[in-house]
Amino acid sequence: MDYTSYYGVDWVAMVLTFLAIWQVGNRNKIGFILMMFGNSSWMVVGYLSGSMAMIVANLIFLLMNIRAILKWS
Repeated sequence: MDYTSYYGVDWVAMVLTFLAIWQVGNRNKIGFILMMFGNSSWMVVGYLSGSMAMIVANLIFLLMNIRAILKWS
């Protein structure tokens, strides 16, 4: 297995996701924005790994985060 095939995007996605969950838990709207960047990063990982399910799931999560920001505004 080649661990460089994702170019570190998987690590960035993981960190962004954890930071986003932490911020949402603190009732900070920035968490939704961090999560959208995390979702975008996971979509790149899905593309690089050939996982259509990961791409579709994170696209839906991205749209749900946009909805959440609009509902909080």
